[in-house]
Amino acid sequence: MKTENRKKIGRRAFIETSALAVGGLTIVPAHVIAGLGHIAPSDKLNVAGIGIGGMGRGDLEDVAQTENIVALCDVDWNSSVEAVFNLYPKAKRYKDYRIMLDRQKDIDAVIVATPDHTHAIISMEAIRRGKHVYTEKPLTHTVYEARMLTEAARRYKVATQMGNQGQAGDWPRRLQEMIHDGAIGTIEEVHVWTDRPNRGLADTYWPQGVNRPADTPPVPDTLDWDLFTGPAPMRPYHPSYHPFRWRGWLDYGTGALGDIGCHSFDSIFRILKLKYPTTIQATSTLVNGDSFPLASIVTYDFPAREGMPPLRLTWYDGGLRPPRLAEIAPGIQMGAGGVLYVGSKGLILDDRLLPQSLDDSYERPEPYLKSSPGHRQEWILACKGGEPAGSNFDWAGPLTETVLLGNIALRPELREKMSYQSLQFDPEKLSFPNMPEADQFIHYEYRSGWSL
Repeated sequence: MKTENRKKIGRRAFIETSALAVGGLTIVPAHVIAGLGHIAPSDKLNVAGIGIGGMGRGDLEDVAQTENIVALCDVDWNSSVEAVFNLYPKAKRYKDYRIMLDRQKDIDAVIVATPDHTHAIISMEAIRRGKHVYTEKPLTHTVYEARMLTEAARRYKVATQMGNQGQAGDWPRRLQEMIHDGAIGTIEEVHVWTDRPNRGLADTYWPQGVNRPADTPPVPDTLDWDLFTGPAPMRPYHPSYHPFRWRGWLDYGTGALGDIGCHSFDSIFRILKLKYPTTIQATSTLVNGDSFPLASIVTYDFPAREGMPPLRLTWYDGGLRPPRLAEIAPGIQMGAGGVLYVGSKGLILDDRLLPQSLDDSYERPEPYLKSSPGHRQEWILACKGGEPAGSNFDWAGPLTETVLLGNIALRPELREKMSYQSLQFDPEKLSFPNMPEADQFIHYEYRSGWSL
């Protein structure tokens, strides 16, 4: 009799949230924990939210079920932010995170949910003050920032978590059990795709492949544009940048790959034991120096590791998809977003084994990987002395680096050279030995007055 342990989920939910987390969590007394900011497990954390009008609101609502929200910070006190202020009337309010951290000494932990380009500077400031940090994905805006945050979190011994919430789900655990059981044999190829940034003309997430706006409307009274700009080059304010639509601009965001990659790559990296790629290739629609392309394909090659053969991971965005393989029978939809593992015995397309004959004959292993208490709950428990959270910065840093390497390969300045050679990456030196001109995109010079 075939054992049925598979949990069916929608393809969009899978691609946007799939990942794995660590197993059980163990609480130990606070007095045996080194480092600043650790409190007794029985106590409540005093949490500050930085960037609270979007994803930060959901982060706070989850954490507020068990912890104290004592401070709220956002550069734009618009109606969305005012609504969050009203949810936590006792929390002190700020526009500048630096002032908040200077003045309010009772903060134990911070949640950073600002635009990508300010993740690193805010997280680093909190880490240096011994605060535990939860930072939304992608962890940083540049490869260098990811490396620096990873090292700082380790040095200051604070509890960290990146906001790729799907890593705490059960389905990726079942997927790992199946793949490690040899369900589809040896895997040398994985494909990942998303329809972002667009879901059709009537439903656009944010603009990509567009030129910078030429008009200069006035800055809203609620917004501190200088604080929003932070380390990025100063540009005139425009609603094409804020609120929300900053993600497609090189100055502020990391595009479709940065948005979804830290979600969809997570389970692939855990299951197949990946870390840094050796080479990256990229092709895209026409690009400019202002925004990410409308659609792209990025291919990463990883070396052999821990008994596994070399792997090629290919990313598609803007509605592009990989070609259909023979095992994908007519009538099976690949969907607007998905993950396809290609093995020597068959395929796994999102949550199904292919061909159908393999699905019918394969007996799934009994579940053995423990469930997570929840993504944000992992972080809370880690703050109180428990096991490191599943996407702590030791894990999330290298994952983010890999995602952002793809964006470097898409830079318009490298387009011509990338047409006849791959980009080789040296993770120890944080450089590209075969294309030194690409090194400039590992990081950038911050605007005067800002530093990491």
